[in-house]
Amino acid sequence: MLTMKERPVVKAEMLIRKPVQQVFEAFIDPEVTTKFWFTKSSGRLEAGSKVRWDWEMYGVHDEIFVKAIEPNRSIHVEFSDGTTAEWSFRSIGEIGTHVTITSQGFSGDGDSIVSQAIDSMGGYTIVLCGLKALLEHQVQLNLVADKAMPSL
Repeated sequence: MLTMKERPVVKAEMLIRKPVQQVFEAFIDPEVTTKFWFTKSSGRLEAGSKVRWDWEMYGVHDEIFVKAIEPNRSIHVEFSDGTTAEWSFRSIGEIGTHVTITSQGFSGDGDSIVSQAIDSMGGYTIVLCGLKALLEHQVQLNLVADKAMPSL
């Protein structure tokens, strides 16, 4: 029997070799974000707004509430299931931008919480890898679309 003393907090991070303004804008502007994460959005991220993100290849969507934005520093959102995510951006001078995504608020029994945390960490890692390829090399890897193949 596994007992959790604390609910997991997922953390994924990556160095993107581009200026902080460009990396931050990639998450705010759906014209860019749709090239490495979701396929459709109802609009730009703005503090206090709700946006819909669609993953058309899977036939799913989510409503995201933008809790706070600090330009070029952080984005804090809440998903419809109550989980939250925060993107933190730290300029590393001429080298680029260090992005950290943390997510928490997973619910259910212990097995469900662990499964959600593992899925979240893998998903955010793929998102950051796709962003890195797009911004550094202008390549769309289709990582999110190709992660879970439909039944063949």
